Amino acid sequence: MRYGLTAHKKLLWGKASLSRGAAADVNEAEPCMSGAALWYHWAQRCIAFCPVTVMLVACALAHAGLAGAADAGWINEGKLGMLAHDIRVLGLGRPGETGADVNVEILFTSPAFLQALGTPRLHLGLAVNTAGMTDYGYLGLTWSGRPWRPLLTLPDGLFVAGSLGGAAHDGYLNTAPPGRKRLGSRLLFRESVESGYQLTRRLSLSVIFDHLSNAGLAHYNQSLNNLGVRVGVLF
Repeated sequence: MRYGLTAHKKLLWGKASLSRGAAADVNEAEPCMSGAALWYHWAQRCIAFCPVTVMLVACALAHAGLAGAADAGWINEGKLGMLAHDIRVLGLGRPGETGADVNVEILFTSPAFLQALGTPRLHLGLAVNTAGMTDYGYLGLTWSGRPWRPLLTLPDGLFVAGSLGGAAHDGYLNTAPPGRKRLGSRLLFRESVESGYQLTRRLSLSVIFDHLSNAGLAHYNQSLNNLGVRVGVLF
């Protein structure tokens, strides 16, 4: 069976979301497939060059070589947390999806050429939804520290952080079943703010809020807002 460009894109990105059990949109119905074409369909879904798949592989490789990379000075910190997925915070956002996100993030030692930008750390992260909703991988720069010094005297363990970057997700774009967001574009902007306490020299506990959207550059822009708690380990 021959497929047109639209059908091929749907196979690559899983527009029908068969793996999640969601029905295909009536305006984008899948073509009737023979047995051979069905195998081709699933093969394409397994090997599709999806940014989220790349993030999964990257995080797996980073985990496998974490100790060696830390010894070499590449990795500065690792974070693990749980985020409430797609919530309304301080009037921002419109809830639509459910579940919680398991969040893993690696922060790399800031290279010398970033000193002019305030010595931010490059980060690479992944958020996997426990209810089968939108997963996303992300990367960007994180600035952290204690900017109130020397104006205020606060406990030494307190810190704040903020980040800017981009994300790629496996959710819906322009059509979606009930209970799912139409995010408009595969690539999104991501920003986060975080506040925490350094419990020991290596261990920290923090609260983080992150926001993902396309900044109105696509027809639909139903953003995601996530709030949660993370544990950090310095290397």
